[in-house]
Amino acid sequence: MIHYKTDEEIEKIRRSCLLVSQTHAHIARMLRPGVTGKQIDREAETLIRDHGAIPAFKGYQGTFPGTLCVSVNEVVVHGFPTDEPFREGDVVSVDCGVLWDGFYGDSAYTFMIGEVAEETRRLLEVTRESLWRGIAQAQPGARIGDIGFAIQDYAERQNGFGVVRELVGHGIGRNLHEPPEVPNYGKKGRGTVIREGLVIAIEPMINLGTRHVRQLSDGWTVITRDRKPSAHFEHTIAVRANGPEPLSDHRLIEAEVAENKELSEMSAKS
Repeated sequence: MIHYKTDEEIEKIRRSCLLVSQTHAHIARMLRPGVTGKQIDREAETLIRDHGAIPAFKGYQGTFPGTLCVSVNEVVVHGFPTDEPFREGDVVSVDCGVLWDGFYGDSAYTFMIGEVAEETRRLLEVTRESLWRGIAQAQPGARIGDIGFAIQDYAERQNGFGVVRELVGHGIGRNLHEPPEVPNYGKKGRGTVIREGLVIAIEPMINLGTRHVRQLSDGWTVITRDRKPSAHFEHTIAVRANGPEPLSDHRLIEAEVAENKELSEMSAKS
């Protein structure tokens, strides 16, 4: 059953989402060749706990080992933080969630370490734009399929990238994952009707090559089947009477990326 949020609940989710965004921004200051996933994971956990919040992913389902999902290059999502140093040309997707005052926040961002291949940069920019196109469809009276259609149409039909089918966005609130599921593909006019008070995490996962993925034996890590890079961007949004309102804020992250000469910037986007 979908739980539609009150204004007070939305403000608590926003507070959690902004802590997630601040965590991403802190990580953006650290990222460079030679830094490891475990290093940024420790920093993220410290920052979150210093605010009195709880890392949402650590120990999730009893087994996930990190505060962050750190997914490098061909890893789509759910990568473990490791001691492997990041290298020039890597793309690093970082997914972060927190539980604060009874409500969850969730957001993801993909970073470019140094100079990356032009086709990979384009993948990231198309994935981020597909996120915004999906968000724009989250209007009262629309349907969940409208969101997926907008993402798929831009990323797959217009730009030729692979849209992952096996992993989807989700509702969020008192639980990290709530109904409804929010696929990154679909048909207009299909699926759950979108109503004011709906809070969802929209998170396109887009591959440079094939859309097909496989899960590794650790039970978590998902990689592209052809081992080409993947990108992942995510916002938590609330549906208001006049349309969607992002509760997470990537502008905080992008301001830090702009200051870190070890990272590459994408074109400007609020």
